[in-house]
Amino acid sequence: MTDTKNTADATAGSNFLRGIIEADLASGKHASRTTVNGTPLPPVVTRFPPEPNGYLHIGHAKSICLNFGLARDYGGRCTMRFDDTNPTKEEQEYVDGILDAVKWLGFDWKDQSGEHLYFASDYFPQMYHMAEYLIQSGHAYVDSQSAEQMAANRGSFSEPGKNSPYRDRPAQESLDLFRRMKAGEFKDGEHIVRVKIDMASPNMNLRDPAIYRIRHAHHHRTGDEWCIYPMYDYAHPIEDAIEHVTHSVCTLEFQDHRPFYDWLLERLTEGGFFKRPLPYQYEFARLNVTYVITSKRKLRQLVEENIVDGWDDPRMPTIVGIRRRGFTPESLQLFCDRTGTTKSDGWTDYGMLEAAVRDDLDPKAPRATAVLRPLRLVIDNFPEGLSEECSAPVHPHHPERGHRHFPITKELWIEEEDFTETPPKGYFRLYPGNKVRLRYGYVVECTGCDKDEHGRVIAVHCNYFADSRSGTPGADNYKVKGNIHWVSASHALEAEVRLYDRLFTDPQPDAGGKDFKLALNPKSKEVITAYLEQGMRAALPDEKFQFERHGYFVADRVDSTPGKPVFNRVVTLKDSWGK
Repeated sequence: MTDTKNTADATAGSNFLRGIIEADLASGKHASRTTVNGTPLPPVVTRFPPEPNGYLHIGHAKSICLNFGLARDYGGRCTMRFDDTNPTKEEQEYVDGILDAVKWLGFDWKDQSGEHLYFASDYFPQMYHMAEYLIQSGHAYVDSQSAEQMAANRGSFSEPGKNSPYRDRPAQESLDLFRRMKAGEFKDGEHIVRVKIDMASPNMNLRDPAIYRIRHAHHHRTGDEWCIYPMYDYAHPIEDAIEHVTHSVCTLEFQDHRPFYDWLLERLTEGGFFKRPLPYQYEFARLNVTYVITSKRKLRQLVEENIVDGWDDPRMPTIVGIRRRGFTPESLQLFCDRTGTTKSDGWTDYGMLEAAVRDDLDPKAPRATAVLRPLRLVIDNFPEGLSEECSAPVHPHHPERGHRHFPITKELWIEEEDFTETPPKGYFRLYPGNKVRLRYGYVVECTGCDKDEHGRVIAVHCNYFADSRSGTPGADNYKVKGNIHWVSASHALEAEVRLYDRLFTDPQPDAGGKDFKLALNPKSKEVITAYLEQGMRAALPDEKFQFERHGYFVADRVDSTPGKPVFNRVVTLKDSWGK
């Protein structure tokens, strides 16, 4: 089978898979396919096939959006399949977490024909019978070399391998050994099943690859029914063919595995197991995002060494972490779409991810006032005990969403940075003698400040102009350049706010074998006590807001309780990294 389709993106750019699918649809390549029962099959079938051995990360989100998105856009189907062929590393907990992540991202594995949720373990009996066929037909054999002998005889990129002394073992002898392997007569590693291809092939994956190994381990679905398990490269094409996959999309590291994928399906088709057209594998460049690591081993290290607060820490690139951070499914879909799909490895700047989050949240997130670094402001001429209601739009571009209401009182909280005794050029906020507008409230003039014994400012004093209230005719009589936000000191909600930032300071923290822990950002998490407008008491877990002048925040889905939300910063209003 030729490889011309896999170079199609040279002209099609980021749409190379769409170009392939559209060409296949135009030619009717998969149009007449049916199941064994005669049920018509969709012309496009993709799949998302994770191994249930950990939590999905942002790279998996790319694959989810790509495979489910292609099926959706071309009237096809995407199957949800778990490659559970390694029982020592897989758990039901991960199965449940992966299914939840896919649903949260906005995709489903159901269509009008039913539910398309599958497991490699569903096919263990079929895979076993296919392996028996390969042995009987002379395409496979049981190898009894030790792992060390096999490695020594495999050769290298510059040296051909050597045939196993068991390569010409009679088929009946190999078949008998294989059946005894299945019966549990042998220890782990005592025998292995390999296919006969070419030990001198320049492609190491074609040097008689293994297809079955002995593994006496409990499987999370099949229990102790099996003690032999198929290798991934053997299981993967068989699963695709059983599920009638048309376009098997995976990342570039599997490109050298495709010749075996094709070889195996050709042999099994010759044996009558499958019909043409067969699935075809296409490779795309994996998603690499700056300031992020996605190695499961390294992420596990972060968790086990308590560098982060678990797999769902909002700084983690796991989908559970991203979700808790406040990123939305729509923003991830937007990001994945913008990054495109090509065959060229490269890096995507983390700022592009943050931009997608902003673009998604800006038209949706209700606005709120929050003072993150509080400094007391006293309006000396404001009547003691008086509380006046101010209002502001829930969203400045959606008047139909109404207004939110909050009181102004004699004492307020403002941001520390909104006052200085010695203003630099261009500073228009509070300093002695300067006027500013309290947003949605009155114009005030700063008269001075109070300090503690260390000379630190602890309160700012001002007077207000009673005829300057926003929304009244007198407001236009006051021309001021500064406009600051505030909350009433006696009505504000005191809340824990977690300011999250990038976990690493190096754009490629583990590149070239670097110790990624040396690039940890000591400022990736800061926990502060902030004051928020009173209506924020009603914030629900996962509810997102724009804190005006600060950025987008979400009520933490784990630690928020009724009437006492905890907020995580999702992203700043603008990209300020390194500035």
